[in-house]
Amino acid sequence: MSEGSVMEDFSLERRGFLKTLIAGATTLLSLRAFRRVSAAGPEGSSPHSWAMVIDQSKCTGCGHCTLACRAHNDVPPEISWNRVIQAENVNDQPVFVSRPCMHCEHAPCVEVCMVRASRYRADGIVIMDYDRCIGCRYCEVACPYNVRAFNWETFTGENPAVPEWGQPEIPRRPRGVVEKCSFCSHRIDRGLSFGLAPGIDEEATPACVVACPVGARIFGDLNDPESNVSRAIATHHTYRLREDLGTGPRVYYIPPHVEVGT
Repeated sequence: MSEGSVMEDFSLERRGFLKTLIAGATTLLSLRAFRRVSAAGPEGSSPHSWAMVIDQSKCTGCGHCTLACRAHNDVPPEISWNRVIQAENVNDQPVFVSRPCMHCEHAPCVEVCMVRASRYRADGIVIMDYDRCIGCRYCEVACPYNVRAFNWETFTGENPAVPEWGQPEIPRRPRGVVEKCSFCSHRIDRGLSFGLAPGIDEEATPACVVACPVGARIFGDLNDPESNVSRAIATHHTYRLREDLGTGPRVYYIPPHVEVGT
């Protein structure tokens, strides 16, 4: 599979986002006409708070993260749960924005869901209940990061990312639902049940993190000050996408290094 098949040009991505936004404008406005179920907080409690750090100085835009995600989560080839976008160059070097779901602390997608198909886990992961989803696409329009995709067709064919990039670990989603990155919550839960450490043990870590050939992705527990994500955030300047919206994303970026010429 070529690099161009998994990496998206920023201008094309922007046009696609605007197209979705325009198409959903009427739907968003119609929210006022419905009495929706209010978004509840996370159920239960957890000692963990999962987060991801992506080092843009290391990311080469290879797309391995996208391919591994498609394989392990059995994502259709026309959908990307984890997108790699080429942004503007820095000092003539390409910079890439790899963008999974942000798993926001205050997620607009959860707030607009009328049936609680999108909800918070106690460990901070924003999870989808595909049995509840009615396909209204409110969450897709509400998401400011454009990380959700509507499943227009039943995925019945072969997955071209399998077996080279992994084997499917979860069921395919039905036609007519919105799907997205889950931080590979099934791998996290299974790993914890066997006493493994997400972010350290590969079997308990999101597939995209494991597949990165240059170590640009870090995953771990924000509640543990000694975890790899906590140390990375403490020792590097980081930023989060659209922090001004108050969504509280759980994906942090280490910006590319800028060498000042002499």
